[in-house]
Amino acid sequence: MLQKFKQHIAANFPFLSEKKLLIAISGGVDSVVLTHILQQLDCSIALAHCNFNLRGNESDADEKFVKTIGEKLQVKTFIKQFDTEKFAKKKKQSTQIAARNLRYAWFQELTEKHTFNYVLTAHHADDNLETFLINLTRGTGLDGLTGIPAINGNIVRPLLSFSRDEIVRFATENAIDWREDKSNAATKYIRNKIRHQIVPVLKEINPNLLGSFQKTSEYLHESRQLIEDRIESIKKDIISTTDNQHIKINIQHLNALSNPKAYIYQVLKGYNFTEWNDVADLLSAQSGKQVFSRTHRLIKDRDFLLLTAIEQEAETSEYFISKNTKKITFPVQLTFEKAVKTSFKDLQTIFLDTTKITFPLILRKWERGDYFYPTGMQGKKKISNYFKDEKYSLINKENTWLLCSKNDIVWIVGKRQDKRFLPSSTTTSILKIHMPL
Repeated sequence: MLQKFKQHIAANFPFLSEKKLLIAISGGVDSVVLTHILQQLDCSIALAHCNFNLRGNESDADEKFVKTIGEKLQVKTFIKQFDTEKFAKKKKQSTQIAARNLRYAWFQELTEKHTFNYVLTAHHADDNLETFLINLTRGTGLDGLTGIPAINGNIVRPLLSFSRDEIVRFATENAIDWREDKSNAATKYIRNKIRHQIVPVLKEINPNLLGSFQKTSEYLHESRQLIEDRIESIKKDIISTTDNQHIKINIQHLNALSNPKAYIYQVLKGYNFTEWNDVADLLSAQSGKQVFSRTHRLIKDRDFLLLTAIEQEAETSEYFISKNTKKITFPVQLTFEKAVKTSFKDLQTIFLDTTKITFPLILRKWERGDYFYPTGMQGKKKISNYFKDEKYSLINKENTWLLCSKNDIVWIVGKRQDKRFLPSSTTTSILKIHMPL
């Protein structure tokens, strides 16, 4: 296996040579064998072990075992203990998901702190098959059927083409000790149930199950690449960005494709949406309809779908500007200075008669019923009607700030001034407010 592994690394992971590698080691046969093989290949390695404190003395014994391996091989060993159950409860996650999140977050911390190039995990071919079957039973798209990626950012899994039987045989032949996780035998977890009850039956039907699966996985990867190439080729026709860098999807161009629902899934699959029927329904919904994922919002806006990240609501809804303020940078950037005369050249600058305003000025978002007296018009106008006439999207409305004097709107910031506060020919005190682009 050592020779086979050398050839495998040379052919598929040549970038690992002469790099700093951090091996995720549990003490099980897979990660212990990976450690010994890379040590024999004279790779620059260090070990990282997570004690999740889920199995009492067994967890502590695993930690001690890994420390012994590090000492024996004379490699740096990082150990971290987690209160996994507390974290899972706090985050409302399953214990398995919590452990996974803690594990990979810590690996990235170590990578940044100690400048490791790659984190190596010991997932093997049997793990890959089990992941495929788990995703299949839960329902998944093509991505879920392609199994565990061999390379995902700086996470590398060089054992994916080796079976667990091969790994155990190598350990046995080379007198390598390892720890058995007794919880792997319990069938209360879906992965163990598939490992102990489903896979053995499938291997009876096809003794070369892993080989057949690897071929199927390769075909699925190739199919996914074709899809990704196709999506990249059409993105320029259906996707653009707004001034605020939000993603804008052209519905007309999307509907002209053979299967709009399939295409929109491929375009948006990285944004954590789950209700794909609702997403597809937006294509024919009324303007203003929205669908949410845990991280993003998709809005129907006339002939487009607008994708925005969900940001935490600011605790403050009003911002006060005192009389002596010279500059603010949040929630919008504005400068304030005295002026001798007016010069109306752009929408980013206004001039106010300071005798007509009351400090502190207030910055806030619009509310229903708001109105102002627009420059260049007779009478007053509701802000909502101004938005409608200017064809503001829901996002534009949400991102608009109003500058107010008490309850009166002075300026739709960057857009339109209220004429009640304009300087006259007899004004002697003028305030210039400018919003840099």
